[in-house]
Amino acid sequence: MTSSGVRHDTSPSAVASPGVPPATRREDLVTVLFGAVLTAGAMSDGWAHSNIIETIEGFFTPWHGLLYAGFVATAAWTCWLAYRRRGGAPRWWRDGWPAGYRVGAIAAATFLLAGLADLTWHETLGVEVGLDAAFSPSHLLLDASAVLLVTSPLRSWWASGEGGARSATGVASLVLGAMAPSILLTYASAFLTLAPTRFIGGLGTQQQAVLGVDAYLLTTLLLVGPFLLVHRRRAAPGTGVALVAGVALFNLVMQEFPTPQTWAALGTLGGTALADALLWRLDAVRGPDAPLRLPLAGALLGGLLVAGHLTGLALAVGVRWTPEVTGGVVVLAALLGALLGGLAARPAGPAPAPVPPTPAVPAQAVPLGRR
Repeated sequence: MTSSGVRHDTSPSAVASPGVPPATRREDLVTVLFGAVLTAGAMSDGWAHSNIIETIEGFFTPWHGLLYAGFVATAAWTCWLAYRRRGGAPRWWRDGWPAGYRVGAIAAATFLLAGLADLTWHETLGVEVGLDAAFSPSHLLLDASAVLLVTSPLRSWWASGEGGARSATGVASLVLGAMAPSILLTYASAFLTLAPTRFIGGLGTQQQAVLGVDAYLLTTLLLVGPFLLVHRRRAAPGTGVALVAGVALFNLVMQEFPTPQTWAALGTLGGTALADALLWRLDAVRGPDAPLRLPLAGALLGGLLVAGHLTGLALAVGVRWTPEVTGGVVVLAALLGALLGGLAARPAGPAPAPVPPTPAVPAQAVPLGRR
């Protein structure tokens, strides 16, 4: 930890080769902007798959065009960052990557391969619909590659150890990384569920309630996990709100902002804002190295974001789950967040070795004649 309480990331994925300068804040910002274009393309493609699937006839669509334009721009910029550092790394394609960008370069290559696979899939098997789109192998590989590509500025921020304004690009990159999987998880997203608005009665409605609880837990995992990755290294105000806003926007755009879910998303933002404020205050009072800091952060964020979502639904159309299920899902989300916080916490260092006692030196006997 530095003197300012900020931890540097020294993992292999976040460390540059010797002599290679790190990416600047402006360079990271450009990466974020290009990554936002890629994410917007994925969002528009998800909207098209959800709303106008009957007009999609193949791979070459405006939405794919935006998606792959964002990819080309992000990948080209990532390579340029290494090429412009060739003075300190003549083999720039191997050693010239700024801290945090090597993984992004590998992801660009896998994204390209996945895109070619997706082209082949669309042209031979047709356009996927519903769960087929979520579980398509080419889509899964595209999504995983996109997450690693757009989070290069996040790893760069971690490696820099800087706070302040530099945090903005890191948090924005984190949000893009959390938004990317949303297109494949809409079938189980709390931001789209209306399960709490239905009475729990027979077996069919009980199954719907269980699916609703599962959606809350999966969404908690998707939001609290990335939040803790940042909170573990340094507190960045507004990280929780930014994550919720990005993921909720991604889901709601694809469904054209249905009214109940939009109100629920606003409630989630309110609950998350409260969690952000409480955690900021706790860090100010207890310090960034306080015991159980991350489990407490995970529990607060998980519980309050679910409570906020249920509150928004209640204000919009009413919640018809029983008090036991309603309160229980909030507690489950808090417990899941606490568990994630415990897993994210840094292990305690080895205890100092005990100092062996100094053996007593026996007093020498003095002859009687000298006493």
